Amino acid sequence: MSRRHYNLPPLTTLSAFEAAARHLSFKNAAVELSVTPGAVSHQIKALEGDLDTPLFQRKHRGVDLTEDGKALYDALSTSFGRISKTLSMIRDRSTAGKVTVGSTTAVAALWLSPAVIRFWRDIPEVNVDQLSQDRPFRDRPDVDFFIRYGRDSDPNLSHTPLFRDQLVPVGSPEMAERLADAGLEDLTSERLIHLESEDRTWTTWPEWFQQLGYNGTVPIESRVNSYSVALQLARKGAGLALGWQRLIQPMLQSGKLVPIGTHQVPAPNQFYLVGRPDDELSDSARALKNWIVQEVQEGSV
Repeated sequence: MSRRHYNLPPLTTLSAFEAAARHLSFKNAAVELSVTPGAVSHQIKALEGDLDTPLFQRKHRGVDLTEDGKALYDALSTSFGRISKTLSMIRDRSTAGKVTVGSTTAVAALWLSPAVIRFWRDIPEVNVDQLSQDRPFRDRPDVDFFIRYGRDSDPNLSHTPLFRDQLVPVGSPEMAERLADAGLEDLTSERLIHLESEDRTWTTWPEWFQQLGYNGTVPIESRVNSYSVALQLARKGAGLALGWQRLIQPMLQSGKLVPIGTHQVPAPNQFYLVGRPDDELSDSARALKNWIVQEVQEGSV
């Protein structure tokens, strides 16, 4: 192999080895590096030839590191980690004053966008990018943090509790007047607008009725995949939506939606700010995060 400064072999061989050693799998390393397992094997054989020592013990169902392999992996993982942190610091400086926050479309419309406007009044020099999607935020390194109902399955993410909501049926003013004294069985006779989401943490109509002790049939006649759509249908008198009372506070205050009856239950989960730990956030990202937490504590949402 041709040598460069620092007497290192080509970085492609080191990168392939580090990924294979971390996964203890040539196949999984290939998936991460977007190459074939054969290409990973070729790079590692080249590195082993250059070092004149085996780095892996090939087994029937996978591979293990040799002593030389363990020593090289420890050195590379430490070095790559330091390089990664340095690159993050450089990127943060190049994007100073910019924060990217994610949420569902409903959270963005009902809470986050108005909150960002209020934030800009206090701290106008920070630019905020919003990403709205009604599917989980997975593998999005460009997002500093996102607002989520319930905890994320990734244990490496930081979770900052915001609030626990109350769940209550909501509809148009006309429906609220007609159903003022409605019991649970009466509500099941109405068109219930069901939200279908990839995120299974959101409470459903059947779960809401079950928490109130109702074990009868809950019909499913109308489905939507957007909470914003469900609220608009309820607002127009087309059915009842399951209202997150604190989240939809602006629509309740304006009278566009009205709670139906007196039945309500506390949401099983809390809303969280989920994302990178504080020590990995830029000053701007921490400023927005702290501002959101303070606003929630003061009851603005």
